[in-house]
Amino acid sequence: MTGNDTRREGSAKQNHPGAGPQEKELAEVCARFADLCQYFSQQSMDLPPQVVEEVRLVSKLAVDDRIARMKSLNQELMEYLNDAGPDPQVRQ
Repeated sequence: MTGNDTRREGSAKQNHPGAGPQEKELAEVCARFADLCQYFSQQSMDLPPQVVEEVRLVSKLAVDDRIARMKSLNQELMEYLNDAGPDPQVRQ
């Protein structure tokens, strides 16, 4: 866990002290997704279009399904970055 993850986790607990375990897990996976999006932005890379479309649909799912889908999207983005290689120069 990075320092950024620790800060997000701590602030999530402070902002929603009554949140259940599912809501906390959803907040954590969404924070990871936000971190990945920030990294893509810093690298001047666009998110893959299928990921953007999936994110639009996630809010309509039940919490358990949202958690699973966001974890899957995070994994897809990590694999995409791995396939793109270090320091990608071409904007997708």
